[in-house]
Amino acid sequence: MSKTLYHHDGNDLYQGRSGGDTVTPWTASAPPIRQSLEEPRSLKEAFRTTLEKGLHGLCFSPYLDGQGPGSSIAALQIRSRLEIVRSHVRWIRSFSCTEGHEATPRIAHELGLNTLAGMWLGADSATNEREFESAVAIARAGYVDILAVGNEVLLREDLSEDELLGYLRRAKQALPGIPIGYVDAYFLFEKHPRVTQACDVVLANCYPFWEGCPLDEAVPYMQTMYARALATAPGKPVIISETGWPHRGTAFHSATPSVDGAMRYFIESQQWARDHHVPIFYFAAFDEAWKVAAEGDVGAFWGLWNQNGQHKFI
Repeated sequence: MSKTLYHHDGNDLYQGRSGGDTVTPWTASAPPIRQSLEEPRSLKEAFRTTLEKGLHGLCFSPYLDGQGPGSSIAALQIRSRLEIVRSHVRWIRSFSCTEGHEATPRIAHELGLNTLAGMWLGADSATNEREFESAVAIARAGYVDILAVGNEVLLREDLSEDELLGYLRRAKQALPGIPIGYVDAYFLFEKHPRVTQACDVVLANCYPFWEGCPLDEAVPYMQTMYARALATAPGKPVIISETGWPHRGTAFHSATPSVDGAMRYFIESQQWARDHHVPIFYFAAFDEAWKVAAEGDVGAFWGLWNQNGQHKFI
């Protein structure tokens, strides 16, 4: 998830930051999904059943309390965290190929998981080059099933479109035969058709929460986000690379964090994905306390497991 919050309303794009920039609140555009999950016990049972059916993918960061970007992560820690989730998921999405994270795709493959490996790109060209070289090496070693070249760099305005296209071209030249994609908010693939065209696979982040959408409308609204990303890339696979709902923190317009809301969004989004054969990487495997500084209090509470690796909802 980006450190920058985003909103789309009609044809106008707005970017808000956790510091308080104004965004236009969500407006209704689709009928709500409602299910008979009013009793806490039945909601918990539905959550457990959904998790036990297995997920397509999870967004995975191995950070423990006190760790975050900049921390050096040991391979043993990565393996321990992957062991917690491995029985529930087929694919793992990682976000970086340096600071120890380069071990994640290898360990995931050893545990029988497929990998959407992320090459983290930002504003610093030297850091980007280290990420690029490490990602290429990992992929050439056979540990990458899909490579994501950058995550929301256009949304954050860390790179220009031409700069991002340069990294995408270099990755495709270096790694023939490996699907290459780019991750960003769904509407940015409409704004940047050259980037969409350069991707083998479109990786769209779809967050009704960050557009202020109330829970009852959230899954239908997420479907419209996906449909719009799909429309930008005829004939190409489109994957929902992030979606989720926090269980705690400050409301964002009409989107309110809650335990029941997080469980309900998970259940309904996974049911829709199974029914319509849509690949989703759910955000996230674990809570990440470091995100509070970037996203406000809500940033720490998106995981299906808490930061200690314990189930939150069952």
